[in-house]
Amino acid sequence: MGAAKLTMRENGTSDSIIEDPDILLIGGGIMSATLGVMSRELAPERSIQIVEALPRVAQESSGAWNNAGTGHAALCELNYTPVGQDGEIDITKALAINERFETTKHFWSYLVRRGLIGDPASFVHPCPHMSFVCGAENQDFLRRRHAAMTHSHLFETMQFTTDHAEIAQWAPLLMQGRPADAVLAATRVEAGTDVDYGSLTTQLIDALVSQDGVALALDTRVTGLRRESNGRWRVSINGPHGGRRILRPRVIFIGAGGAALHLLQKSGIPEGKGYGGFPVSGQFLVCRDPAIIARHAVKAYGKAELGAPPMSVPHLDTRFTGGSRSLLFGPYAGFSPKFLKSGSNLDLLASIKADNLAPMLAVGRDNMDLTRYLIRECRKHHSARCDNLREFFPEARDDDWTLITAGQRVQIIKRHPRTTGTLQFGTEVVASADGSLATLLGASPGASSAVSIMLDVLQKCFPREMASHEWKTRLADMVPAYGVDLAHNESLCKELAAKTTAALKLAM
Repeated sequence: MGAAKLTMRENGTSDSIIEDPDILLIGGGIMSATLGVMSRELAPERSIQIVEALPRVAQESSGAWNNAGTGHAALCELNYTPVGQDGEIDITKALAINERFETTKHFWSYLVRRGLIGDPASFVHPCPHMSFVCGAENQDFLRRRHAAMTHSHLFETMQFTTDHAEIAQWAPLLMQGRPADAVLAATRVEAGTDVDYGSLTTQLIDALVSQDGVALALDTRVTGLRRESNGRWRVSINGPHGGRRILRPRVIFIGAGGAALHLLQKSGIPEGKGYGGFPVSGQFLVCRDPAIIARHAVKAYGKAELGAPPMSVPHLDTRFTGGSRSLLFGPYAGFSPKFLKSGSNLDLLASIKADNLAPMLAVGRDNMDLTRYLIRECRKHHSARCDNLREFFPEARDDDWTLITAGQRVQIIKRHPRTTGTLQFGTEVVASADGSLATLLGASPGASSAVSIMLDVLQKCFPREMASHEWKTRLADMVPAYGVDLAHNESLCKELAAKTTAALKLAM
């Protein structure tokens, strides 16, 4: 284990540096926090250095107001159940996403049991998930979606209705002022969640840095990455007041959100060639009027506008942040060349390299609908945004809602054999052949899939250990459904769900 240097910060927190850590985590968000805790539980003897560019952790995409806070389990997100070429509803992606979130909850339950995080109510709350649509065509789609999904025990509790009175009971705001002859449909799953990933991330990192052999450096940026002849990495960092240091980790995980692409490019690994990024910003309308908030206690998702990216599915959400409830509607997509909310206007330009230029040009050529959609969204004024809100909440008043800017997302652009380049919505782990460096690119449903994604990272970085009896035994305790297809193991699925609900206090 390398030597550690401890320095006190003006805000009372402490920064420390382990110069030769076993593992370097770049970025202080939910991904690095999850991987760090999993790594320490599997191999407590290994040292970990965390480097965060901002003065605090969880300030970018993991921050409570920088994401929708939905525990994405495909209970309400209609873009996870597309209509196939044969006209049938394809629930394949919904099944996979639901399983991933169940795995995440299993791990949270383990953390509660181990005392690594405190009261679950500090970061997760029960909150029913609804899908809500208008019009005969959408009503038919939702009916068929409900029929397809309830064939699986993962979704068997999903309710469907076209009855106005029942929808009003589920979510009064949706029906307030709506015409009596409106053609509507809704589904509801009581066992949904709202998650404050910022609070969870902070607790996980606090649990990490309280242990010997784990260090956190804030206000510290990575400026260089290169391999050394001995197999370690040479990582240049700049800390507060211009302090430059060199770290020599064995393994690096880049969990830096939108900044991950630039750091992947700096690493020079061949597996990272050809990747580009397309930044999309988001905004939400927020209501903090207790009288309005009290009449909406669900997450209600609709259908995305034609040409809109999947992350722009409109939703009217109850949120629990900082111990209080609020109501959020959006998102409204926008464009900024920054790759992080705190980034530079030169981020997009700086990411263009010889190896990704062709894919990026191809994506620009093939996604004109998205371009037009973003231009139209950027031109909207407050009243027009509230008109969108009134499609969900007909009696919404402009003055009750204020606009906030959410987190920045960088969608993946990559090479494609037929079209030169493709724009990919989702997340992807990119790793070096020897497993000494891995990074996560992309966006939704990232945070909700953090545990499954980090298991993938562990498999790529530590394949020999993951195959060992010792790690398999520990993994079985941490994530008891690891390697199990929950969609085809109903008894285990329900057994674990009951334990998770009790441990996380999610019973309604």
